[in-house]
Amino acid sequence: MTTQRTSNGVPNGHNGFRSDSEPDSPSTDSSDSPVNGVNGITNVAGSLKINTRSNMSRKKSSPMMPAFMVSAPGKVIVFGEHAVVHGKAAVAAAISLRSYLLVTTRSKSNRTVTLKFPDIDFDHAWNIDELPWSTFQHPSKKVYYHSVVTKLDPELVAAVQPFLADVSPTKEGPIRKVHQNAAGSFLYMFLMLGSQSFPGCQYTLRSTIPIGAGLGSSATIAVCLSAALLTQLRALSGPHPDQPLDEARKQIERINSWAYVYEMFIHGNPSGVDNTVSTQGKAVVFQREDYGKPPSVRPLWDFPELPLLLVDTRVPKSTAHEVAKVGRLKNKHPKLVGSILDAVDKVTQASAEVLTEEDFDTESEESLARVGELMTINHGLLVSLGVSHPRLERVRELVDHQGIGWTKLTGAGGGGCSITLLKPGVEKEKLDKLEEQLDQEGFQKFRTTLGGDGVGVLWPAVLKNGMDEDDQGGMEIDLEKFLSAEGNDGVERLVGVHGGGGEREGWKFWRVENDAQF
Repeated sequence: MTTQRTSNGVPNGHNGFRSDSEPDSPSTDSSDSPVNGVNGITNVAGSLKINTRSNMSRKKSSPMMPAFMVSAPGKVIVFGEHAVVHGKAAVAAAISLRSYLLVTTRSKSNRTVTLKFPDIDFDHAWNIDELPWSTFQHPSKKVYYHSVVTKLDPELVAAVQPFLADVSPTKEGPIRKVHQNAAGSFLYMFLMLGSQSFPGCQYTLRSTIPIGAGLGSSATIAVCLSAALLTQLRALSGPHPDQPLDEARKQIERINSWAYVYEMFIHGNPSGVDNTVSTQGKAVVFQREDYGKPPSVRPLWDFPELPLLLVDTRVPKSTAHEVAKVGRLKNKHPKLVGSILDAVDKVTQASAEVLTEEDFDTESEESLARVGELMTINHGLLVSLGVSHPRLERVRELVDHQGIGWTKLTGAGGGGCSITLLKPGVEKEKLDKLEEQLDQEGFQKFRTTLGGDGVGVLWPAVLKNGMDEDDQGGMEIDLEKFLSAEGNDGVERLVGVHGGGGEREGWKFWRVENDAQF
């Protein structure tokens, strides 16, 4: 069978992204179609259907799935931190810092699945055949790729634990905990979605996003792994320019739903805002009033692209600790803290209106000042809740002294990062002086933008980088090149969505029209 391709060259056949119209694909949306249709075996309505051929006419084995990449952006909460945990709205936006996941399929004889995250010195493999498939595949536990999982199953969580015991045994406590969380989240999602016939493969991740800084780094991993697994299972189609709106929306929902499962394993009861904006991109007004129901998500498709100075204080913070702190304060002073959270909510709603006005001008200081003033108010309310930090206040002091923008904390606070909306036409000398002061005081700075694309795919892992190889169809991104890329700049130059310029040829994104609601 000849593999068909869409108009942008993305495969539709059995060795790549499937077409939703492909009748023999195991990735049908039928409610009784489980995701274990690998190597020609599909469980339909409780019975096995095996694709058989006579020995004389047996088709030769298909080649392994080519290496491909998935990328997802980090995020900042622009408005509404902490209030979002208490049922209020938040505005979150994608930033241009991203994670990149390279997926390589191994030979049929190699029955291992490997996670390799060199940026955090994590590398671990499991034998696929030794994993607890019988527990996850039990009729009372089995779920499907199109299922919506809103809580973890304690028995399935327990079944994963023995396979975390030998993860990073020589690492120190906090580092080992990070590794075990990543491993446990992956295994839980892998076992729910996959089957024992899943091919051996390796997932190698590089990221340009600071870890533990409130920028949604774990959510980008969740989104990348979700999209990668669903791609391997042929449960996604596209993305392609003429993809129907409803189909594109369904793909985004599916990726986001499984990324949330990954996040639940790590965080217990996450708001869901990180994985939502990382999957979708641009910006959203996000609200979750009932954790037993899907969140309300209003996309801000007209959200302007805004240049930011993102500053990492390099002070480790704990989201759980800061959230618990506000919870205790609310329990002691319910009316007072409740009114503060209500005020945060009003600021959030006002910001969404301002940022999506038809006459909003990113080059106008008057337009930007309206947003900046709301940022200042939001930060002050968060300070009153006790979630700022002296290092965050120092960044605000330095920026205010130069008079070049408006600064607030982003995320849980207690350390982590700040964001500064810069005034238009800021003198280079002032920016240089500010950045020099930040360097001298041990801050890490990033120039980034808000409102970019969400999850994207590079199928196969071939890019055109303006090199000689482009004449032969582009440069293949193999594992060695990916691992040897040095630092954030090296990763971006090699595989980055923008790579130092405009959107790079090869990367494709699920883009949903302005009137889409999901």
